This record gives sequence, structure tokens and C-alpha cells, in this order.
Amino acid sequence: MAIDLPEHLVQLQREANMARQEAATREYSSEGWKPWLDAVDAVHAAVTEYAKEKGVSRHEVEKAVKTAAKASEAPPEPPAEA
Repeated sequence: MAIDLPEHLVQLQREANMARQEAATREYSSEGWKPWLDAVDAVHAAVTEYAKEKGVSRHEVEKAVKTAAKASEAPPEPPAEA
């Protein structure tokens, strides 16, 4: 089942992904990972609210959001040579 995702959910996931990448580049500390944890909490809350509102599985929405965010973060493929 395809889920029509609002862009704000995908953007929240992108922000969480970026926060994780940033935290992973530094020496571990609770403060260093807090932005990622906060971002993940925001994603989970938004996904749960959306799934409840639409009457669909939260798990399926979360999976679709992660897939969409990952696909939009991938570098563009070079054009095929003719």
C-alpha cells in the first residue's frame, strides 16, 4: 500500500538523519547526541500523529518516511551517455 506522505514528515526525518551524522563525527557525549535524540522524538511523534489521523499502521508510515528521506538524500545519478 502506497502512503501519500506530507513533505514535513520527510523533512523531519532528513533533519534527524543529518543530526545523527553530525553527532557521529564527534567524540561521544550525551550533549553531542541530544540534537539527534530530540529530532528522532519529533519524527516519532509526527509519524504517530499522522498514522492515527489517517488510520494506517505507524510502522508502515515510519518505513515510508525513512525510505523517502533516504532516497532524497542520495546524490543524483550522472546522466547516461548517449
